[in-house]
Amino acid sequence: MDADVIVIGAGAAGLAAARSIGPRTLRVLVLEARDRIGGRVLQHRVTRIATPAELGAEFIHGPAERTKALLREAGGAAIDMGGDSWIGESGELQRNDDNFSSSARIFGGSRSLPSDESVERFLKRFEDDDALRETARAARAFVEGFEAADPQVASAQAIADEWESGADSTSARPLGGYGPLFELLRNDCEAAGVCFAFSTRVRRISWHRDGVAVDVSSLGESKTLRARAAIVTLPVGVLRHRGDEAEISFEPKLPAAKREALAHIEMGHVVKVALWFRTSFWERVGRGRYHNAAFFHIDGQPIPTYWTQLPVRSELIVAWVGGPGAVALYGLSQAELVEMALLGFGQLLGEVELARGEFEGGLTHDWSGDPLARGAYSYVAVGGGNARAALAAPVGESLFFAGEATSSDGQGGTVNGAIETGERAAAQAVAALGVKGIA
Repeated sequence: MDADVIVIGAGAAGLAAARSIGPRTLRVLVLEARDRIGGRVLQHRVTRIATPAELGAEFIHGPAERTKALLREAGGAAIDMGGDSWIGESGELQRNDDNFSSSARIFGGSRSLPSDESVERFLKRFEDDDALRETARAARAFVEGFEAADPQVASAQAIADEWESGADSTSARPLGGYGPLFELLRNDCEAAGVCFAFSTRVRRISWHRDGVAVDVSSLGESKTLRARAAIVTLPVGVLRHRGDEAEISFEPKLPAAKREALAHIEMGHVVKVALWFRTSFWERVGRGRYHNAAFFHIDGQPIPTYWTQLPVRSELIVAWVGGPGAVALYGLSQAELVEMALLGFGQLLGEVELARGEFEGGLTHDWSGDPLARGAYSYVAVGGGNARAALAAPVGESLFFAGEATSSDGQGGTVNGAIETGERAAAQAVAALGVKGIA
């Protein structure tokens, strides 16, 4: 045996799982195809700017108690979001204080439907309702932008369940980004004797009652690693991928319930562009009108949403589009996306030339085109009400699953959901191996 437990993936779920098992006197090996930890958390430090650019996960959604506890351990903190939201159409921005809950309530009626239906179909019934038409429009925009989901595919009932849970009702951000939290997880793993193998791609996972065999390739060499159990934390986009050398296979095939779950969980698509400027010039525009702006959203733009780093004052702006809008931009180069975001930000402020004059640089990461992610984060498709729980279920006593897509308490798509599922899968593996449970 090469290890007692092989953890596949060094993102939030994989690191949390390895950190939980490491001190239990078990040999733990973490396999990671990238040359770094973090998975879909990717931080970029910009010279001269105090706040890092988070090209992947950035916010803390809901109570997120485990995330906040780990941030405290790492010497950091979660800071509540603040500032004003500005929303506009046809180039005119207005203050908007509507909150998430007004859009969430409209999905409550989906539970009384005889069967699940798409968000698109569910919201169409409000098109002729003068009282709810605008709320339905905002709800659809939230599904696309917040969930990064396609309304024609996303489950209305799943959206209702996840939004009612409260996990998406509040937002904070880790002061200084997620970097210190992930370094804490890695350092704790290494202190407990956990071994890491980077630039190591998993090709096949063979599982049976007494253990697993994991075929991997690394630096042009192939080999098979054996363990008593494996914890799989790969993104759904990777698990679902078929058709080329990047495919990961299971031998024997996963049970039908697991395959059905994978068929009902989709990966949302996002284009996220970090822009940094010489000064935070938007705070001066319109005689300081946007001095305390946190979010800007304007309809009709290819990239409609932008946010500042408030409550931290910074020269960094993030541009964002999710769902079908992101898919429409697929194939554009990084330079084209940065240019589109810069132009869009200047246009919404009515200060295109000022934005260009202040601009210093921009960066993005193509998560949809990234073969180790194949999307940003997960959402549930029509008819997949139990899909997250089914994906989370162990297979026998040797194969366990974690990751944000396996979070069934409303935290799908979040770092906290990934952390908690990693700890859950670790406890399941430890129990199956007959080791005293994790405290």
